[in-house]
Amino acid sequence: MPSRIVPSAIPVPPLRPLALAISLALGSCMAHAADTVADTAAGDDAPALQAVTVTGVKEPSAYTARTSASASKFELSLRETPQAVSVITRAQMDDFKLDNVNKLLAQTTGVTVEAVETDRTYYTARGYDITNFQYDGVGIPFVFGNVMSDLDTALFERVDIVRGANGLISSTGNPSATVNFVRKRPSAELAASAAVSLGSWNTRRIDADISTPLTADGKVAARVVVAHQDGNSYLDRYSRQKDLAYAIVEAKLTADTTLDVGHTYQKNHAKGVMWGALPLWYSDGTQIDYPISASTAADWSRWDTLTNSSFAELTHRFNEDWSVKTTLTYNRATSDSKLLYVYGTPDKTSGEGLYSYPSRYNSTNIQSLVDIAATGKFTLGGRKHDLSMGLGWSKSTLDDVSNYGRGLNTALTLATALDGSYPEPVFDNSTDGSSYTDRRKNAFLAARFNLADNTKLLAGLNTVKADSTGDAYGVSQAKSQSDTTPYLGLVYDIDRNVSAYASYTEIFNPQSSIDVNGQTLAAATGKSLETGLKSQWFDGRLNLSAALFKSRQQNVAEAAGTTADFKTYYKGVNSKSQGIELDASGELARGWQANAGYSQLRITGDDGQDARTFIPRKQFHLATTYRATSLPQLKVGANLSWQDAIYYKVDDSVTLHQSAYAELALMASYEISRNVSLSLNLNNATNKKHLTSLYWTQSLYAAGRNGSATLSWKY
Repeated sequence: MPSRIVPSAIPVPPLRPLALAISLALGSCMAHAADTVADTAAGDDAPALQAVTVTGVKEPSAYTARTSASASKFELSLRETPQAVSVITRAQMDDFKLDNVNKLLAQTTGVTVEAVETDRTYYTARGYDITNFQYDGVGIPFVFGNVMSDLDTALFERVDIVRGANGLISSTGNPSATVNFVRKRPSAELAASAAVSLGSWNTRRIDADISTPLTADGKVAARVVVAHQDGNSYLDRYSRQKDLAYAIVEAKLTADTTLDVGHTYQKNHAKGVMWGALPLWYSDGTQIDYPISASTAADWSRWDTLTNSSFAELTHRFNEDWSVKTTLTYNRATSDSKLLYVYGTPDKTSGEGLYSYPSRYNSTNIQSLVDIAATGKFTLGGRKHDLSMGLGWSKSTLDDVSNYGRGLNTALTLATALDGSYPEPVFDNSTDGSSYTDRRKNAFLAARFNLADNTKLLAGLNTVKADSTGDAYGVSQAKSQSDTTPYLGLVYDIDRNVSAYASYTEIFNPQSSIDVNGQTLAAATGKSLETGLKSQWFDGRLNLSAALFKSRQQNVAEAAGTTADFKTYYKGVNSKSQGIELDASGELARGWQANAGYSQLRITGDDGQDARTFIPRKQFHLATTYRATSLPQLKVGANLSWQDAIYYKVDDSVTLHQSAYAELALMASYEISRNVSLSLNLNNATNKKHLTSLYWTQSLYAAGRNGSATLSWKY
């Protein structure tokens, strides 16, 4: 498997705090002026009228959330949360057809999607890999690394992204981000929707979503979501099919006790998949320019995955102040694949210099989780304060086997590597694999102190113990590491719309990587600081924020080389990340929704030079839609994403480059009737050609111009 190398870096322009302050001030003044006009027009009863408008009309199409518990167990507004939070709502997912996690996270402030292969992806934020993923606030880090396959988003109501080290709720991980997937829940009344889409490369998709009470009194309700998608691709020989089914039943056992039981099933079948990707340079050091359809996949290659996830939640409210929720989760993910990895450096004239590495790979990953959390209020010093405490336990096991094919290391030319003609071998050359278990136990305690009417202090501790046993491809995964991380967050309300905040937490990330001597690296540690301004307007329908952050990590595992049998060894490195983030989401004016963000960062290593230069230093995204009052049936929108240039220094003679680029997507939808609508989407409208990532020394190209038409029905 290709190894990662952290190259030296070019200088990045310094951060500009003055520009940040001006931008926030202008945004606050504009929003404040608009808010004043709205209040004046509405009269003395403006708050009541705004509340009616929001709950009756605006919420289904909103591009922001009123509250989130993703940064803590407390349900707080984004303004009250002392950390940067972005939200991708169901409305934005539907408008721009963000039907998988890669598309969704690519529209998030400061997040990069590193699509290193057709069916495997890494995500980064603030310069580091994102390893914390949760469902409804419960989850464990990705103990086994990256994300396989194509994760569908049909079952989610929204996705919250908490940037930075979430030391209060996520006991381990990098100071990057925590992604919290919020599942759809049953509604009080019958509701249903369905959609049929037809897109480029004969891509077809069907969605259905129904929620209904199961009893006359409405105390038991259910919701079912299903989706099917299949089609070809812009990549040679690549096609993919996926099926999703999600069901949840919610029962109010008593007036104070609620039980939710749910299950998610997703099956993916991909053909013509790449393991690794395109070799990126010739033997003379020049970078190779391929057509965007280029692929090293063999005709017979495939990658099938099956995921089953079950959960049960029992919530009991003792009184108006105190409640407890217990969550049990069981996940089982399997994969079965036949793959061809092409490696080497081709000669520019003859194309010689490449070699084959076929393998049949099977894996089973099982996770069991228990999470118990209690939240409530207590009185101290004549004021009421919030308290949260909880316990967590998880066990993750991975068993996989790689059966390598005959003809291992067969010489190839660039032409034969790209035409898919490599014959399917018998997979009995040799066998290797993994079998290891990761166990984690954690406990947390947090209090939100109401110091004054305009000042809140969030303080807490999270203690964790991580133990692993077993080995992976001949390398021991044994470790036993523990730590306690503190968290402090202060929010000060400057006025009724604007708050200043600051937060601090420490970092603890257990590691199983081994060094050149075969010894397991100690846990990565560090500190993370963040401060900024947040504002909320129009009764919570618009959220603005600006953040300054600085993180420092010690002993982070970084690929340092590979052995003769392609096993990667690591070294512990220190690094520092700092930058700014601006984020805006919600309703800018009647009928005008937007989600926008800008991020700028710098990452330096031990030597003070820029590191991880495959991560863009500057990023901007804007997703916006508008529905005119004169023609309310029509909605139009645009989605713009931009990042600056990136590079990867392989060695003194080879440096890979991807220039800065922007991608533009357009959408339009028209309500044919009260129940039926038609929408059109055009992606990469300018047909910009670019690589998907430089995370590895191999890569592939993003899709060119493509589009889809969707006919939707709702009840």
